[in-house]
Amino acid sequence: MIRYALACAKGHSFESWFQSSAAYDKQAKQKLVTCPVCGTAKVEKEIMSPRLAGARRRDEMPATPSSAPSDPTNQTAPVAMMAPQERELRKKLKELREHLTKNADYVGPKFSEEARKMHYGEIDHRSIYGEASPEDAKKLHEEGVEFHPLPVLPDDRN
Repeated sequence: MIRYALACAKGHSFESWFQSSAAYDKQAKQKLVTCPVCGTAKVEKEIMSPRLAGARRRDEMPATPSSAPSDPTNQTAPVAMMAPQERELRKKLKELREHLTKNADYVGPKFSEEARKMHYGEIDHRSIYGEASPEDAKKLHEEGVEFHPLPVLPDDRN
């Protein structure tokens, strides 16, 4: 599963999960990806900063920001009722996050620097997590550095 930050032609920002990058591309081409605010199918991906997991204990991790709408005048938020399949997927995403946070090194704001060093063979590869700005994440992606955002669910409040 992959989560994308999306924006429509009218400037509404939202997020959505897809089975894979190819699944997003296929759905977008068929105009199945639409803005939940205005319904337009003119939707593009936005740059997302990575949220990667690591070795810090769960109670040491920084608080996850809420997924409040980006429009301050909009008093609504996306909601869903989940079927058993979605509840199982949610459980697996939480398990993945917990595994990553228990087994990787937290490098904080040095994530881009450390990831780049590993990519270019300057230091040994290891599992890390930290923070990166959208600009740094874009540069890492352009350099071919493989990284993934941490699964973050609405009730992930530390």
